[in-house]
Amino acid sequence: MSRMHRVPLLLALLAAPSCATGQGASPGLGGASVARTDTAALRRTLDSLASRHRGVVGYTVHNLDTGERLERRGDETFPTASLIKVPVLVTVYDLVEQKRLSLDDPLTVLKIDKVPGSGQLQFLHDNATITVRDAAWLMTTLSDNTATNLLLDRIIIRRVWDKMEKLGLPHTKVHSKSFLRSSSVAVDSSVKYGLGVTTPNEMAQLFALLADGKAVNAAADSAMLDMLAHNQDDTKLQRFVEGLDVPHKTGDTDQVRTECALFPLQSRIVACVLTKENEDQRYVIDTEAQVMMARMGDAIARAWPRRPVPSPRP
Repeated sequence: MSRMHRVPLLLALLAAPSCATGQGASPGLGGASVARTDTAALRRTLDSLASRHRGVVGYTVHNLDTGERLERRGDETFPTASLIKVPVLVTVYDLVEQKRLSLDDPLTVLKIDKVPGSGQLQFLHDNATITVRDAAWLMTTLSDNTATNLLLDRIIIRRVWDKMEKLGLPHTKVHSKSFLRSSSVAVDSSVKYGLGVTTPNEMAQLFALLADGKAVNAAADSAMLDMLAHNQDDTKLQRFVEGLDVPHKTGDTDQVRTECALFPLQSRIVACVLTKENEDQRYVIDTEAQVMMARMGDAIARAWPRRPVPSPRP
């Protein structure tokens, strides 16, 4: 979907009201009825996939407009891998809202700043200058590790903790800069979880706050959702889902695969799947965790109807 079409879609995500849980259909955007699903059947499907997986799986699925909710190990802590970059992004925009930072502030990419893994900044010439906005875009869409570290240097790691705690997410924490364990502000937790830690419920709640325009404010949250909708990694929950523009963020380490997504169906569905202790640690598209997550994403996207496509004008 083009950027022109993303903006109204993301504004609609922010505008759609939450509504009370009830039987059958619930009122949704503009008073139209929003269908509910067979959550028992969906739970059986998701739990069957999770139970067969050679590793530990937690998930939270939350329909923001009907109140339907499913979870497995929802309050258990999991390593985030690069999924923790969403809290970093939210903290950046929060500091911009406070006028303590500007998206146009320059950042210089020094040789010492460059780290391996995902991203493109590591390959640019030394002393290249980008902006905070550029770094946020690269961190979100390409999971650029060097861009992430430049932002963490600017905003300070503990401020991410403070912002998450203010949002009621006390277990969601970034520990260090990417590929720089020596920068950890919580050594024991960093050894156990790596770059960051969260729970399925907390990360789902963060995406719900973004969808409702309550993570920072409506304008900032819409901008962040637009970045997340441009994320280039479609190998997990998105793999078998076609025709949807889904704000999402993923994460990968040897034993970990994670993703949280906001599916814009007829109703707004937040789905977070976190894995750890995976036996299959290959970095290929058909690694066991990614195939399982792809099947989960397909089941979730099929469980509720999509929004009707407007008929073309004659």
